[in-house]
Amino acid sequence: MLGRRKREGPLQHLTPRELAVLAAMAEGLSNLGVAETLLISNASVEKHVTSIFRKLSIAPIDSEHRRVQAVLTYLRANDRG
Repeated sequence: MLGRRKREGPLQHLTPRELAVLAAMAEGLSNLGVAETLLISNASVEKHVTSIFRKLSIAPIDSEHRRVQAVLTYLRANDRG
């Protein structure tokens, strides 16, 4: 069937804005850096990051490494295709 295939994998439930935030995180930007780059508030970045963690099932128990785990998930998914 012709047409665009749906994204598959752990990132499929992220919104375009959440993907942009995660991509900026993967570039090593802090929350403030993400906010300045995407022209959104720091509070919005924090909400998106929290949503990303929830959608990627990254538990608060892993709080020291949540950001790294999210970025690794993003990089692995983008490495596939």
